Amino acid sequence: MIGRFGIDDVRPQVSGRTLPAKAVVGEVVPVSALVWREGHDAVAATLVVTRPDGEQYHVPMQPEVYRPDYAHAVFVPDVEGTWRFRVDAWGDAMATWRNAVTKKFNAGQGADELANDIAHGAELFAAAAAQAPAPTREVLEDAARALGDTSLPLAQRLAPGLGNKVREALSAHPLREMLTRGPVCDVLVERRAALVNSWYELFPRSTGGVDAEGKPVHGTWETTAAALDRVAAMGFDTVYFPPIHPIGQVNRKGRNNTLEAQEGDVGSPWAVGSAAGGHDAFHPDLGGEAEFLAMKAHADELGLEIALDFALQAAPDHPWAAEHPEFFTVLADGTIAYAENPPKKYQDIYPINFDNAPETLYAEIYRVLMYWVDLGITTFRVDNPHTKPVNFWHWLITKVHETHPEVIFLAEAFTRPPRMYGLSKAGFSQSYTHFTWKTTKAELTDFAGLLVDVSDVSRPNLFVNTPDILHASLQTGGRAAFAIRATLAATLSPLWGVYSGFELYEDEPVHEGSEEYLDSEKYELRPRDFAAAAERGDSLEPYLTLLNRIRRDNPALQQLRQIRFHDAANEHILAYSKVDAVTGNAVLVVVNLDPHATQEATVHVDADAVGLNPGSDFDVHDLVSGATYTWSAEGDNFVRLAPEGNVAHIFQLPDVAAERRAALAFRRISDHDYRP
Repeated sequence: MIGRFGIDDVRPQVSGRTLPAKAVVGEVVPVSALVWREGHDAVAATLVVTRPDGEQYHVPMQPEVYRPDYAHAVFVPDVEGTWRFRVDAWGDAMATWRNAVTKKFNAGQGADELANDIAHGAELFAAAAAQAPAPTREVLEDAARALGDTSLPLAQRLAPGLGNKVREALSAHPLREMLTRGPVCDVLVERRAALVNSWYELFPRSTGGVDAEGKPVHGTWETTAAALDRVAAMGFDTVYFPPIHPIGQVNRKGRNNTLEAQEGDVGSPWAVGSAAGGHDAFHPDLGGEAEFLAMKAHADELGLEIALDFALQAAPDHPWAAEHPEFFTVLADGTIAYAENPPKKYQDIYPINFDNAPETLYAEIYRVLMYWVDLGITTFRVDNPHTKPVNFWHWLITKVHETHPEVIFLAEAFTRPPRMYGLSKAGFSQSYTHFTWKTTKAELTDFAGLLVDVSDVSRPNLFVNTPDILHASLQTGGRAAFAIRATLAATLSPLWGVYSGFELYEDEPVHEGSEEYLDSEKYELRPRDFAAAAERGDSLEPYLTLLNRIRRDNPALQQLRQIRFHDAANEHILAYSKVDAVTGNAVLVVVNLDPHATQEATVHVDADAVGLNPGSDFDVHDLVSGATYTWSAEGDNFVRLAPEGNVAHIFQLPDVAAERRAALAFRRISDHDYRP
């Protein structure tokens, strides 16, 4: 539909407004639109925001500096639910008048030549005053009276109407002509943990320690509860457990993924189900529901949220295989097809066929999931969701959110970007990413740019490692590589995660060229003596604790939609900043990407990107070392980072002035501009 004024490219917007954009409580949501009209008269815009309860308020939009004809504003949702916004365009007769009169007066035109402009201005101010409350009304009436006072010199007659008081009054209560309403866009606002969260992954079954002979003992919910104290002390928010269900006996995998399990081999927890039960049962050695709830109560006391794995697949002896063979693919010989990713075979797992009996299958999956929700679990890490139909996920997540909107779903989907973002559109609150494989300066810069581009729909959870992924950089980079990856993950995104053992620098693959761990915890118990490692000074725990504290204390690191890179003349030195548009908190991170050698560089700070005046000196406080330095905006600032010392500076910068904050949220950082 064509309106009186053009309102195009409204953002945030997802799939042509057929799906909502995403935000969380307290997040700065930047709204922008291309607003235009014919001729040379001024056009302005207003952001109209509607809260979930129907209350509506207006926010003046400002012209963007870097994109002509664009207007922007921000809003900060304070409750969960569906928020709506639209952009209204309108003729700004006051701005048109101000522009014309200023140009004519500066050109030397006198009162006689400006008579018509003065008369028109008086009419405009009178009309603006009539719609404004006191004391704004008095400011506008004073401007109208001054224009009509022929006893004053021309400059004095014009001064009130061109002054800052009038500008401020009109900003709050503009005189709007020919109002054109833009399209209504939805924003689904979730609880803050959907965006700002630190995850720690551990296997409950590995928390049992060892016996007198040094053999691993299967963990219980009681030993798991004890292990949570250390996780909470490091400042993590969520502790994630791989599947906690009975594990299949048929075709059970042995240590290091061998095809034949030996006596005592515990199998892969992702081979869900046995005669002891399925997805709504506990592994017998861990304990039952009462013990689980006691563990969860302890987690609650520590401020830790429990996240469970939701793996929709089954072992051959899962109850579903006998009771619901229609849930699977039955081959011509009458057997059920096991999982394959040629040439790989997974004989211990039956994949689910979502097309055979969807009504029965969907109902059963919903029942299982709600069993855990009713136990108080509100976060799920979903295994391989990209191998299941996206419409199923949209149905399931929507249905769960009808009664429990607080439930968070993390998509474990290392797949092609359209599938990853499609799952986010379907309702997943968070997503794994390809961060693990981004190690160079160019790769990380491009990766971060794409994260911002899709931030209206997708929230990246940057795990530094997983039970499946021991990246080559960690295998060969020594301890510095672990600190580098943790720094990047914790500061590039407000969501990051660590798999247990990372803090102990576990780096040995099953064989050269593999990303699988030797003696993988997926197939055996892996008790770890964290206390002994800490006593030896052989642990990254203190640094992980520091990173989580820095994240918690700096709102700039709790937002996703804005990041700027700064020039550092060394391919191994990466420098980037984040600014929070509410508090003005600003952080500059400088990382040595080379775990093997000391690297030096001069960093040139883009002053405008962090709200500083070009050429000015300012103090930077290093939150890692505690040191304070004086730097120069856009000058040469020397850094030197060594692998055996601190691999990064995390500088707290001077706070950004309030009048400059919102504009920083709209700086473009890349050219790909992916439109979800």
